Amino acid sequence: MSNAFTVSSVSWHDGEPLLRKVREAVFIREQGVPVELEWDGLDECCRHALALSLSGDAIGCGRLLPDGHIGRVAVLPVWRKQHVGTAIVEALLSDAQAHGHKRVVIEAQTHALTFYYRFGFAEQGEVFMDAGLPHIQMVLELA
Repeated sequence: MSNAFTVSSVSWHDGEPLLRKVREAVFIREQGVPVELEWDGLDECCRHALALSLSGDAIGCGRLLPDGHIGRVAVLPVWRKQHVGTAIVEALLSDAQAHGHKRVVIEAQTHALTFYYRFGFAEQGEVFMDAGLPHIQMVLELA
């Protein structure tokens, strides 16, 4: 059986309206992240993973910064627990390897630690607050 969604690597230029839709829904409205923190000016230089339903609706996203940081991984609530987040992170890790990164770093929300452990990420450092939410840095060495 095939997935009911696809994940593609896109530039900010090509995916901005759809990427914004997901991040505004998840980070700004659901989690209460201030607008000025969400739109940090870094999106233009990133590669983005964009998940679309088969009907073409944006359902999830994430980004890879040029320095190997993964961030802004988000999935709309109705699509959670359907492997969308897994497919997004796999796409970002594939992009990181294709661009020669030896390791990737993510500042994960602490409620998502178990999710990132499945990829082999390891905690590094102490819990810190970002946008009012507890996070911890996690690192993954790429083969």
